[in-house]
Amino acid sequence: MAEEQDAGVSSRTQRKALSKAKILQRESEREVFRLVGRVLKKPESQRSEEEAAALLLHRDTVEELCKRQVRRNVLKRKQEEVFDGVDELKNKVRQLAVAVKQASHLVVYTGAGISTAASIPDYRGPNGVWTQLQKGRAISSSDLSKAEPTLTHMCIKMLHKEKLVKHVVSQNCDGLHLRSGLPRHALSELHGNMFIEVCTSCSPVREYVRLFDVTERTSLHRHGTGRKCSHCGAELRDTIVHFGERGTLEQPLNWRGATEAAKMADVILCLGSSLKVLKKYTSLWCMNRPASKRPKLYIVNLQWTPKDDLAMLKIHGKCDNVMRLLMEELNLQIPAYNRADDPIFTLATPLQLEEVQSHSREVVAPPNDQNDCSDDPEEQKPISVQGGWFGRGYGKGRQKKKKVA
Repeated sequence: MAEEQDAGVSSRTQRKALSKAKILQRESEREVFRLVGRVLKKPESQRSEEEAAALLLHRDTVEELCKRQVRRNVLKRKQEEVFDGVDELKNKVRQLAVAVKQASHLVVYTGAGISTAASIPDYRGPNGVWTQLQKGRAISSSDLSKAEPTLTHMCIKMLHKEKLVKHVVSQNCDGLHLRSGLPRHALSELHGNMFIEVCTSCSPVREYVRLFDVTERTSLHRHGTGRKCSHCGAELRDTIVHFGERGTLEQPLNWRGATEAAKMADVILCLGSSLKVLKKYTSLWCMNRPASKRPKLYIVNLQWTPKDDLAMLKIHGKCDNVMRLLMEELNLQIPAYNRADDPIFTLATPLQLEEVQSHSREVVAPPNDQNDCSDDPEEQKPISVQGGWFGRGYGKGRQKKKKVA
């Protein structure tokens, strides 16, 4: 019995000694990394003999730190915005115009970059949502219902009207493609539409288009809007697909339309997207085909994308500038956005009387009511946007700011 106790004590002592040795080894390795890192920051001419000897002694650490620096530099270059010169931009747009004219089935993929001109932030640009949150900064509040379709949105609508664009696949939730007048059958909003809430209890799914952002109370895995279906009484839910979720709604996601368009496409034009999310949707890229039989890819984006090496042409320019030049090359007029023609007003379903106070988001004013006619000074105060389709990251950013304060 005594021998078993001694063996148990010895075993515990060995485990503790081994654990302590591992901790000391890790600390020693960290100290070496810190020492080598400090030496590498100095110019060679300013290094002492002892420091030079330390670099020779710890060659593996030097090599690892150099590799890390290379990776950091590559990442930094990928995040930088690059602008083509005036002449180079015009030349590239001419090449794009030829491709658009010759395409038999052109499909357009759009990202947040086409909406920045409407004062809607993108995600990975220098002032993007995720970029600011990574830096520990707060995201400025703004009601996205105030945004209107940009020049790029209107150009895409015209290109579809002229039968040059067959389908549009968008990652954006802002509803601006729909509001530009692009037909719904030609649009796939893969991540949802902030103006649409649905009843999934009804069969088929019943849709309610609203004149305000319905995502005020929703977030990741929490999609109930608090309003009720006027037919069955079940709670309505938004249509947003957050990061980490899988979209299952038929509309407005329209995955069927997107995949069918991708299969038929001979040219794909990507506008204002980092493609870091879209690249994961394999059905949109026909990667199961031989390279020679895949759609020709044209990309318009200021930053690096993971599809750059596969592109026939990469244009570094703002979407509105590129599309303006493209329309000139195609000899097409750019239609101006007219609120009186905005389809959202004919598609919208009025709230039930008891639901009028169910949200605090600004309502898109109809064309005959451009000015806010509210006499209540409380209602005229700017609304601070919290939660909604910016998702959890937005809330986290605000929490961090409060903690720092």
